[in-house]
Amino acid sequence: MGRLPALEPGDYQFFRTNDPALAAAVGKERTFYVEQAHDSLTFISQPDSTGAPRRFGYGLHRGHHVILVDRKFDLDVFTIPFKARPPQGPVPVQLNTNFNAALYFGRRLDFYHVNSRALLAGRQEPQIRTVGLGYGVFTGLGSTIINPDVTGQRSQVAEYEGFVVHAGAAAIYDARIFNLGLAIGADQLLGPDGRHWIYQRKPWFGVLFGLDLN
Repeated sequence: MGRLPALEPGDYQFFRTNDPALAAAVGKERTFYVEQAHDSLTFISQPDSTGAPRRFGYGLHRGHHVILVDRKFDLDVFTIPFKARPPQGPVPVQLNTNFNAALYFGRRLDFYHVNSRALLAGRQEPQIRTVGLGYGVFTGLGSTIINPDVTGQRSQVAEYEGFVVHAGAAAIYDARIFNLGLAIGADQLLGPDGRHWIYQRKPWFGVLFGLDLN
């Protein structure tokens, strides 16, 4: 979970609060434009049928918090450090650590936990913690070791590195410094040995990893 010095102004969805006064002010609305001014938040609702949005302020107090959510689409480039392949025929579980890269596209949810913490001399300051989660699909390119054992003894070459195209689905956790995901996918081996490869279009499980460059 990361920490931010301030909440960026923008559109957020109200998720939860432990302050009954704020819950009453929010009512049934869920989407607001939110701005932070040091130790307070300003909520501006979407225009209603009268064309006049509601506007109200909320002072941050110790012991009370509000959780806001920013939903958006996400496009990232990841590496796949390893793929775990279930056993196929006489070949046991395999761990593929060859080069693999993936282009990921999905839905991202950033949760912002906003409250106030006590400082020396009785002062308080806002505290914002954030965590990002996501889910989506990916596709990419990679390589894998091809030998007679994984082609039913039909490969004409003793051993070589084959070229694969992969695709699948993943769940992503954003740790602010890096992004980490759990993935399930399948590979398509290119070339004449593709029709003999025991893992052709068979599911594998792996990890997506990428640095947060934003």
